[in-house]
Amino acid sequence: MCIVTQMSDARAPSALAAYGGFAVFGAFWGTWGASIPAIRDQSGVSDGQLGTALLFVGAGALPAMLVSGRAVDRWPRRVSAVVLVALGLAGILVAVTARDLVSLSIGLTALGASSGAADVAINTAAGSAERALGRAVITRAHGVFSAMVVVMSLVTGALATLGAPLITPFVIVAAAAVTASVRVSVVAPFVASSADGSVPVTVPRPAPTVRLAPLLVIGALGALAFAVENAHQSWSAVYLGDVLATGPALAAAGPAVFAAVVAVTRFAVSPVAPRHATVVLAAGAGTSAAGTLLLATASSVPAALLGLAIAAAGTAVTFPMLLSVLTAHIEDRARGRATSVVTVVAYLGFLAGPVYVGRWAEAVDLSGAFVAVAALAALLAAVAFSGPRAVRAASREA
Repeated sequence: MCIVTQMSDARAPSALAAYGGFAVFGAFWGTWGASIPAIRDQSGVSDGQLGTALLFVGAGALPAMLVSGRAVDRWPRRVSAVVLVALGLAGILVAVTARDLVSLSIGLTALGASSGAADVAINTAAGSAERALGRAVITRAHGVFSAMVVVMSLVTGALATLGAPLITPFVIVAAAAVTASVRVSVVAPFVASSADGSVPVTVPRPAPTVRLAPLLVIGALGALAFAVENAHQSWSAVYLGDVLATGPALAAAGPAVFAAVVAVTRFAVSPVAPRHATVVLAAGAGTSAAGTLLLATASSVPAALLGLAIAAAGTAVTFPMLLSVLTAHIEDRARGRATSVVTVVAYLGFLAGPVYVGRWAEAVDLSGAFVAVAALAALLAAVAFSGPRAVRAASREA
């Protein structure tokens, strides 16, 4: 028992470092989301030009996600520390240099690249910590992310109300990123010891190969989950304002309610083991579909917010659970590469979700568009059963 306790204590700092990385990531995106109107005004771009510029976030993120996995596998602490600092600096870069469409697009490309690399690094770190500790880390880490999105959204709004310069909240995030990177840098890699306390000598082994097809299946499930999640996050305020004719303040409550419920749900379900992934994924997607339908048919603001909260509770559990299953079956030396593949494919859904709603809104109306989002969630529930089997197939190849 003493040996087990000592091993757990030795591994614990890696979990704290993972939580710190997700806290920075959430703080950054909370700050960014709340700063978009000010960034638009400072850049002097129209809404259409802003939409075009935001595509450069994906243009920078996708290649960075693809190439960062191998680097994370080889130098996990160094890469994680560097990309967290780079993310903080990218926010400052955009806040300072975004003065027209060109400079905004260049800044958003750098922002996307650092964000994509950080996404892979922190998810890999959380997976390694969960594997080492034998208890939930990934879902709690994603809960930390969601909570910090809410916190820094409110902080950024408060600073703007007080007349603080646009750069101020990004400086706060950059300082937090430096602190988290130092924490990551000093976390010693865990080395298993034998019963007598000696460290066994190991012979270096070649990096394992992981079959691509099962990872693409997991990524596709994650893409469906992210499409549903970002559809709500990006369009709920518009829905409340346009369809239910709320004021700007009440419309802004939509994304805040969604993010808050996601955070609470992730903390609540974090103890659920990956072996129950099939049930969790199917139940979560079904719950999301039901909540989205309630939102789409709501005739009052309370009913719409209730539907949004139910949808948030359902979507909250999907992607973290997929990563937990991946972690349980992919060994550490290949986790960065596996995580990068899954993250890239899933991120495509994140980018497509808001576009999907926009196209349906043009074809029918916004209420009909959210019915189409409910259909996506129902599709995820229907195919969720293939996810865990696909990851087990990938583990056998590894």
